[in-house]
Amino acid sequence: MLAEVIAIGDELTSGQRLDTNSQWISQQLGEVGVRVLYHSTCGDDLDGCAQVFQTALQRADLVIATGGLGPTADDLTRQAISQAAGLDLVLDEDSLEHIRSMFASRGRTMPEQNSIQAMFPTGSTIIPNPHGTAPGIDLLFRQTGHEASRLFALPGVPAEMKQMWTETVSPRIKNMKGTSDQIIRHYQLKCFGLGESDLESRLPDLIRRGRSPSVGITVHQGTITLRITATGSDEAECRQQMQPTIDTIHDCLGDIVFGDEDDELEHSVDNLLQAGQQTLAVYEAGTGGMITHWFGEMHPATPHFLGGIVGLDRTSAERILDLALPATLSSEDATRALAQAVRNKYQADIGLAVSPFPRPGQDNGHFYVATAGDVETRCQSFLFAGHPDILKPLAAKRALNFLRLHLKK
Repeated sequence: MLAEVIAIGDELTSGQRLDTNSQWISQQLGEVGVRVLYHSTCGDDLDGCAQVFQTALQRADLVIATGGLGPTADDLTRQAISQAAGLDLVLDEDSLEHIRSMFASRGRTMPEQNSIQAMFPTGSTIIPNPHGTAPGIDLLFRQTGHEASRLFALPGVPAEMKQMWTETVSPRIKNMKGTSDQIIRHYQLKCFGLGESDLESRLPDLIRRGRSPSVGITVHQGTITLRITATGSDEAECRQQMQPTIDTIHDCLGDIVFGDEDDELEHSVDNLLQAGQQTLAVYEAGTGGMITHWFGEMHPATPHFLGGIVGLDRTSAERILDLALPATLSSEDATRALAQAVRNKYQADIGLAVSPFPRPGQDNGHFYVATAGDVETRCQSFLFAGHPDILKPLAAKRALNFLRLHLKK
């Protein structure tokens, strides 16, 4: 069974609000073995929404829509469904009475415009909304030349939508013909240190279409996520299917894999610090405190990160760390000295330092990262290239990855 999830509202298409409803619904559909092939988002436009519904009903077995069931002039979902399906809207007296009682329970009289919320396309089954004035729509749509499609329309308020899903929609979907007893499960491996193409070239035949379990690849600020997807009767069967693929990825990529699921590089570094019973202090110039911020956001707080210092100019660095530095901080010697000094300042086992970034137009398009321990200080230069919006987080990740690989030795 293939599904399409539709989100409706100008607040979504204008970028004012994120569509978290579609994410949640897709996760719930995976729990019952339904594959979501399409996501669509449409603003508050009657003809536009009707076209989206027409397309969805032609290409998907199951359509789930959220938003646009309110009483105002820009709430057009019921009208769009009616137009797309070629059906009239009819009044449901029980729903109208429920809406009136909702207002009465709040000491108010129902405005006449709210009666539109009790209108449904002919042949619909009502989805009760225990805590709101917008009942949902359940419509079986039959058209010549196509298998019948099932459409569920729910309000966009997450709390109402989720309760209606749990109490009514999910049980109805599970009883639909074509719904299997299978579940869909995903598992993520996190990687850093290679480009997307180079990484894929090391994974023989894993990314090809039609493979089971499938492996998808996405990139965000240098972190590559490999998403393994399996279908099975339960968690154990899905994991059993995934395990050979997981093992192959680890064998092919080695230390490029730093974690799984929600892990970030700072979590991997923290785990290694914990394993070695070591502490860390950081001096950040170019990364502007991003590494310090990431460690500070960890929950629970880590005792292995002692603190960080942010500074861009030599004078402040010399004053804070009580040392003499070369004329420029953008050098290997200065970065080594900063790593050693911040280690001493916090009495940490390891000091990590990131140099300032080169100014635009400078010939030297590199920055430096150094780690200092009780035995040696290591330093490496990295090419400063990429879109300005990702340079800072990418540099911070390169610094953490440099430290991670040092800790693993």
